[in-house]
Amino acid sequence: MKFIKLSKTSWLILSAGLFVVVLAGLGITRSQQLQEHGKLEEDLGLSQKTLEKIQITDLRQQSDELQQRIQEEQLQLDEAKNRLDQTVVSVDVTDEFFSIAEYCNVLVESMGTTPIQPNVYESIGLSTTALHIEVTGELPDLINLVISLNNDFTTGLVKSFQINIPPSSSNGTPSANVQMIIYSYEGKK
Repeated sequence: MKFIKLSKTSWLILSAGLFVVVLAGLGITRSQQLQEHGKLEEDLGLSQKTLEKIQITDLRQQSDELQQRIQEEQLQLDEAKNRLDQTVVSVDVTDEFFSIAEYCNVLVESMGTTPIQPNVYESIGLSTTALHIEVTGELPDLINLVISLNNDFTTGLVKSFQINIPPSSSNGTPSANVQMIIYSYEGKK
């Protein structure tokens, strides 16, 4: 194989031409890289702006939702505290009532209480709660219950007492509905 003999000038021109071609290729590649980089920077900027808007909006919405949940939970907590306070009083009241009912030989079918209400009677702070009770038993025992409630339940007052006597043809047991008010001392107001 024979090499072509070129003069120094030809080699110089050929080298310069090759250098220009390589330099042009590198320039085109760099230009494309710069264009791609610019496009990517623009896309990144738009994505960051969109992400910032979404995050701020979502975080604000989540914050508002959490604040609302906190308020709801606080209301539930306050309500539970109130119920627990009333439950302590209600347990004492119902225990007393059941003791009297057992003594009078009547059966308590159902019992309900109202929320405790603050009252003032002649500058004395009182709390009141109402009892609604349904009992069954023999007629003399039901009458004895009313008398015992008024005499033995020192902080209670029977407001109403309704006896239901079944017809003599049925084998039903007499029943009664009792409405009571229970007072508890809260101190001077």
